[in-house]
Amino acid sequence: MVTRGPDGSYRWTAMHSPVSLHLPAVDDALALAIARATEEDFEVSEQAMSRFRPSADLSRLNERVGLWTAVPPRLYDALASSLRAYRRTGGLFDPRILERLEEYGYVGAQRGAAPAESPGPGWLERRPRRREVRTSAPLDLGGIGKGLGVRWSARIARRVTGNFLLNAGGDLLASGNGPDGRGWQVGIEDPRRPEDMIAALHLPRGGAVCTSSIARHRWQHDGETVHHLIDPRTGRPGGQGLLAVTVVGQDPAWAEVWSKTLFLYGPEGIQAACGSLAAVWVTDDGRLGISPAARPFVFWRARGETGAAPSGPERPQT
Repeated sequence: MVTRGPDGSYRWTAMHSPVSLHLPAVDDALALAIARATEEDFEVSEQAMSRFRPSADLSRLNERVGLWTAVPPRLYDALASSLRAYRRTGGLFDPRILERLEEYGYVGAQRGAAPAESPGPGWLERRPRRREVRTSAPLDLGGIGKGLGVRWSARIARRVTGNFLLNAGGDLLASGNGPDGRGWQVGIEDPRRPEDMIAALHLPRGGAVCTSSIARHRWQHDGETVHHLIDPRTGRPGGQGLLAVTVVGQDPAWAEVWSKTLFLYGPEGIQAACGSLAAVWVTDDGRLGISPAARPFVFWRARGETGAAPSGPERPQT
């Protein structure tokens, strides 16, 4: 159910995350209608890509590994985007981590035994005209799903206004020049103290921001601390020494993919791996790293390293 927050944003829960939609200068009645339509659109995305709902399209596909299966448009698009991400990241983004996640105790919807039929080469084959796919393993779209949800749902607000911010649990898309005409400001959560910020970003012309963090998604398994960011090269939780990675880009799905991919490089390799990506990361001892491309966006860091903490109207919005 959509509610209105004290800051004027509209809020609800989707894809296991709090969602907020800021619509400055939009009439209240129209803004509420946009928020409700956006909530409904997130529900469509969740039904397509969830691995926690037995009735979800992805859950049903995971029961038909090795068999050609017709899928709805949104799941087909999500799988095609995942395949592109797999190729662009050299395989570091790999949705075939579901079984490893379950082995570590991060279980989703129960699955029956997959049919024993051998697919062709690769983990995904497609028949675009029929919108059919065949997979080689059960898949998890948690590494791209929320970003896609934000991308798709933002189209609703964009039909009405060019100035909005849609945030789904840290995966967000900002458009326009913000509530005061000077751009959007976004706070980065301190993974050691989630009630605090560790840095703040200024997006003068909007943009997408995604944070991948293990602050909330880590647990004990067989006496070992594990988390949900699995390195497909080892089949184990990766990025030891990092707590969070934030990426700034133009598209929320790609920002999500790159934040998770960069996390796997760990504190020793992430700087070189960033290349032209705008990334900010936090190590497990609390140090903050900033790639060259991200420096123009960072206008404040904790402990006064780049200036005083923002206050009043300058406080970052999330």
